[in-house]
Amino acid sequence: MSLWQEIHEQPAAMERALALNTDRVLEVARWIEHVAPDWVLIAARGTSDNAARYAQYVWGSRNGLAVGLATPSLFSVYRTPPALEGAMVVGISQSGESPDLVAVLAAAREANRPTLAITNNPGSPLAAAADMCLPIEAGVEKAVAATKTYTAQLMAIARLSAALRGDHAHLYQVPEAVRLVLQRADAISDVVGGFTDTAPVVVLGRGFNLSTAFEWALKLQEMAGVAALPFSTADFAHGPLALASDTMAALVVAPGGAALAGVRDLVERLAGEFNVRTAVVSDRPEVLDIASAPLAVPGVPEWLSPMVTVVAAQLFTYRLATARGLDPDLPRAIRKVTRTT
Repeated sequence: MSLWQEIHEQPAAMERALALNTDRVLEVARWIEHVAPDWVLIAARGTSDNAARYAQYVWGSRNGLAVGLATPSLFSVYRTPPALEGAMVVGISQSGESPDLVAVLAAAREANRPTLAITNNPGSPLAAAADMCLPIEAGVEKAVAATKTYTAQLMAIARLSAALRGDHAHLYQVPEAVRLVLQRADAISDVVGGFTDTAPVVVLGRGFNLSTAFEWALKLQEMAGVAALPFSTADFAHGPLALASDTMAALVVAPGGAALAGVRDLVERLAGEFNVRTAVVSDRPEVLDIASAPLAVPGVPEWLSPMVTVVAAQLFTYRLATARGLDPDLPRAIRKVTRTT
């Protein structure tokens, strides 16, 4: 199966996950309530690290859990793990194969801390190292660049949040919203021409969609050979804004929600004051109207929007890669499964 096909399989993969493992999600949620962690530490790499960024906002905002990102080399290379008192330790990985992530969960279990694996491979070493495993049910992903496994990880994180709150209704809006984004693939393809030779490129988002900014930048690096730098819009304003010029491109994730006003103000400043070329993913006309290249998506609740906005980013990146003469199915120098120690 090609990358393009896997991008388009995402609505079906989400619907499959929503149908298949409801009992397992509820079991994991009850287990979390029982172990009652004071905070959460997540070990992940690459795309899964961006899913962890999403969990920081979702579990923090909706479930009151402080969430930190692990430093796996402290566990695997230096063998000086930090204290984990009060923590639940979560490993997120498409393959569940990377030894450094397994080392984090193994150390947590030795410290008698509860551990959870979120993975597409319930038979993996990561799953074996965990007390509980939540399969993401994405199906086999053959393309090197992760797409459907990423959105399936986001869905698993969102479903756990919903189960802990007893509020599942809005989740079922997401597959259809993603389907609508895919129906607009041609419109997204039409705008990439203005971004084929622009450098440098920054990718901006905030709040729940900071994860999307980081994932979009990663896909640009992997698939399109673009040296894209991701930032929170707040962090960008604290220094990197000094780089803004008419040679820069800014790719911005700006759906409706609490973060929109600040993101919109930055887009307006970049476009007006610095003449930066902007591509903006949003469901709101007040920010799409500012963009050099508006990428419209359907509106969903802000906390679920990363599952929608990232699909527009995937389509943009795929078309940009082909416009630059690259094959998105054959990214340079990387493999499907990366095992870091």
